[in-house]
Amino acid sequence: MDLFDVSGKTAVVTGGTRGIGLMIARGLLQAGVRVYISSRKADACAAAERDLAGHGTITAIPADLSREDECLRLAEEVRQREQSLNVLVNNAGATWGAPIGEYPAAGWDKVVDLNLKAPFFLTQAFLPLLEAAGTPDDPARVINIGSIDGLRVPPFQTYAYSASKAGLHHLTRVLARELGPRRITVNAVAPGPFESKMMAATLASFGDEIAGSAPLKRIGRPDDMAGVAIYLASRAGAYVTGAVIPVDGGIGTTV
Repeated sequence: MDLFDVSGKTAVVTGGTRGIGLMIARGLLQAGVRVYISSRKADACAAAERDLAGHGTITAIPADLSREDECLRLAEEVRQREQSLNVLVNNAGATWGAPIGEYPAAGWDKVVDLNLKAPFFLTQAFLPLLEAAGTPDDPARVINIGSIDGLRVPPFQTYAYSASKAGLHHLTRVLARELGPRRITVNAVAPGPFESKMMAATLASFGDEIAGSAPLKRIGRPDDMAGVAIYLASRAGAYVTGAVIPVDGGIGTTV
């Protein structure tokens, strides 16, 4: 059955060198997608490209996506290699935690620039390639990686992070209405706890407690994130747009 077949498609995964982005990039590669990954650090890009090369066709392009000009450059680098783009995964993100009386403006700027502004400007920059790929029966896909902290009040003092992710969820709905007539779907995934550099300290201190709070009694695994990305990128997800899908073992919706 080819309902979940994504072989032959092309995808860009930002923040694809580690954590959730790496999980998605690896899953798409294993499913037969030609994947471009991006990260701010050139050495991280090179290492991830080597790590993923055994799974399929992978190209890593370093870019600082907190800057609009770098979003445009990344899109141009892909355009020089591809005539169309089936899937854009806006995953690159940052967090910042500090008590309310000490929370700095620099923290807000860093987090909002990467978590909220970059997905918009990347989608804007990749629009021509996405439009070239989309058809009525198989639209191009934009997948924004939000967070359950954008669905609920988070337990930690990460004010800019939770606000930016809630903003990204709503931006997803706005773009879904705008881009649907152009044969592009826009959806968001709201992950719960997964093993990543961003979550490493939290899981080291509270991992058992967090897993115990989930109805499914565990944290996320790589296949959980790869699975939802493949679903949204495949024909199975062709009629889904403007959705925010929690992938969190039930934490954000039942706890």
